[in-house]
Amino acid sequence: MKRIVLSGLLIGSLGNLAQAQTIPGATTNVSKPTILGAVRDSETLSGPQATAGLATDDTDAQLDKAVTALNNGDKAGSTQALQAGITGMEATAQKSSSSFKDKVLAQVSKLKALLPLIAGGSLTGNGLQKAIGLAKLASNAGKLDGLLSAGSLLGKASSLTSGLSGISSGLSALGGSTQSTGQSLITAALGSVSKLDQGGFAAKAAEPVVKNQIGSVLNFVKGAL
Repeated sequence: MKRIVLSGLLIGSLGNLAQAQTIPGATTNVSKPTILGAVRDSETLSGPQATAGLATDDTDAQLDKAVTALNNGDKAGSTQALQAGITGMEATAQKSSSSFKDKVLAQVSKLKALLPLIAGGSLTGNGLQKAIGLAKLASNAGKLDGLLSAGSLLGKASSLTSGLSGISSGLSALGGSTQSTGQSLITAALGSVSKLDQGGFAAKAAEPVVKNQIGSVLNFVKGAL
C-alpha cells in the first residue's frame, strides 16, 4: 500500500514539473542583449559627406606617397601609390554630381598617362608633383562644391578645413602670383570656417560668410584649371 502511494506521488510530481516547463516564461525569462555600441558605431561611420571626406584625404595621401617614392628612386612604389590615388579620385568623381566632376576626370586621365613614364624613368619627381598638385585642386574643389550643394554648413568645419587644406597643398603647381592669390583666398576662408562649430548666433552669422568665401575659392580653382 505504501509503495502504491509513493508511486502516485512521484508520478504527480513529475507531471507538475513537465507542465511547468511547457508554460511559456515559467522557467526562463532571458531577453537577448542589445549591443548599443554596434548601433552607435554604424550611425557614426555612415553618412555620404563623412565618407567622401575620408576618401579624398586618403587619395591625397596616396598621391603624396607617389611623389615621395619617386624622389627616393622607388619606381614600383611610386607607380603603385599613384595607381591607388587615381583609383580613389576616379571612384569619388563617378559618384559625384559636383560641377567639378569633368575637371576631376580630366586630371585622372592626365595622371594615368604618367604611369608608363614612371616605369620608363622619364618622369621626374617635380613633374609628378606638379601634375598631382593640379589633381588635388580639382578633387578637393569637388569635395567643397559637394558640401556647399548639400545645404547647411553648420557643424562641418572639419570637412571644410580638409578640403581647403587639400587645395592649399596643390597650389604649388600654379606658382607665382596665382599661387599667392589662391592662398590668400584659402587663408580668409579658414579664418571663418572654425566658427561654424561654435554653435548659436556665432555659427549662424558665420555661415553665409563662409559660403561666399568658399565660393570665391571654387571660382579661383575653376579659372586655374
